[in-house]
Amino acid sequence: MSGRKRFFIDKLDYPEQTEATLDGEEFIHAKTVQRVEEGAEICLLDGSGREYTAIVVKVDKRSLTAHITGAYDGEKEPKTRIYLLCGALKGDKTELVVQKATELGVSAVGVFNSEYCSAFMNQNKLERLKKVAREAAKQCMRSRAPEVVYFGDFKEAIKSAKDYENKLFACEFADKSDADISKISGSTALVVGSEGGFSEGEFAFAQNEGFAGL
Repeated sequence: MSGRKRFFIDKLDYPEQTEATLDGEEFIHAKTVQRVEEGAEICLLDGSGREYTAIVVKVDKRSLTAHITGAYDGEKEPKTRIYLLCGALKGDKTELVVQKATELGVSAVGVFNSEYCSAFMNQNKLERLKKVAREAAKQCMRSRAPEVVYFGDFKEAIKSAKDYENKLFACEFADKSDADISKISGSTALVVGSEGGFSEGEFAFAQNEGFAGL
């Protein structure tokens, strides 16, 4: 299975749906970078955790068509949900965080602005981060790319983790860890800051929302 080129595609309804069309950026990557041709065996990923084996039956100027030959559950997805909340970083450092977090198996990445954060985010940068997550997921053989979201407000980012069993906040204001991470199990949200760190007020707000300082 590992020798097949991997591509993300819209949600599939297999076995009712036995053909799939690859277009847009994924098609451009398949044709110009991966040099996929008719007859090639590929692997399609629809974000559900399932992986679909397929054979390319037609390549046009703007898309390719593949016949789905089988499906199986991906084996590389972690069983525990991990949500990384990260302050926006300068330059391309946020991209590196998203890439490495994907490789480590996080389920979602939330990028946020905070009081001491000076990095600038916009829709184009968010789309770039989503692309980085997809490419990293393909490279490390994951079946899903983590969801990548952006919060312009720090408090919204913190509240987005309300359903996680464990909530951890890495902060210089924590004199000692309020949680024994060696004993943690279950879904976990982890907050890390940008280069400027956090204000005392932000840490206090996170604590009120159930986060333990690290």
